[in-house]
Amino acid sequence: MRIGIIGAMETEIAMLKEKMKLKSQRTVATLVFYEGMLNESPIVLVKSGIGKVNATMCAQILIDIFNVGAIINSGVAGALHPDLEVGDIVIATEVMQHDIDASIFGDPRGVIPGMDVSIFKTDKRFLNACDSINGSGHLHKGRILTGDQAIGDSVTKEFLHDAFKGWCVEMEGGAIAHVCYLNDIPFIVIRAISDKANEEVELDYGSFMEESAKKSCIILEKMLLAM
Repeated sequence: MRIGIIGAMETEIAMLKEKMKLKSQRTVATLVFYEGMLNESPIVLVKSGIGKVNATMCAQILIDIFNVGAIINSGVAGALHPDLEVGDIVIATEVMQHDIDASIFGDPRGVIPGMDVSIFKTDKRFLNACDSINGSGHLHKGRILTGDQAIGDSVTKEFLHDAFKGWCVEMEGGAIAHVCYLNDIPFIVIRAISDKANEEVELDYGSFMEESAKKSCIILEKMLLAM
C-alpha cells in the first residue's frame, strides 16, 4: 500500500526527505510531491503548507492523483494536557476541529453541520503498530485538536483542554482526517510537542520546533517498520 505523508512545513518533512529513496517528484497546485521508498514502505511525501485549506487540498491530491491508500500527518503541536512536556509525542486516537462553531444555529462548537461525524477516529492498524514501539521516550495517546489559529495564551489553552479534552493543538490534522473520512481512507496524526501553547510559545517554539519535528518523524518511521 502506498502511503501519503504530509508535513505542513519543510522542517516537518526534512528528515524523511533525506532518508527516503527518491524515485520521482512532481508538482501539483504548487505542491512538490516526492515519490519513493522509506525503508520497505512506498510513500509520497509532501509539504502541504500551514492551515486547514492547504492540508485539505494536499490530502485530496494524494488520494485522487497519487492513489495513496492511507495518509500520515506528522509534525509539531502545542501542548494542552498538563502532563505533556516539550519533546513528548502524542499519537492521535481521534481528531476534531475546535474552530468550527455553528452554535448560533444550535450545533455545539466543534460539530460540523450536516455531517454525521465530527470526531474522526484513527485507524486501528496504525495504533496497533504504535503500541509495539519501544524505547521511544514519552509517548502518549489521545485526542488532537485542529484549528486555523496558533494558540499562545493560557486562557484559550485551558478552554480547549476543558471543553474538548484535547491533548494538543495544531493546524492541519483535523482537516486531513476529515478528507480521509470522506474518502474512506485510513489515517493517523503524529505530533511532537514544540511548546506549551501559553504565553511562552514564541520562545519555546523557536527553540524546540526543529528537534520536535525530528522526533515525530522518528516515531513515524518506527511505526511503519512495525506494520
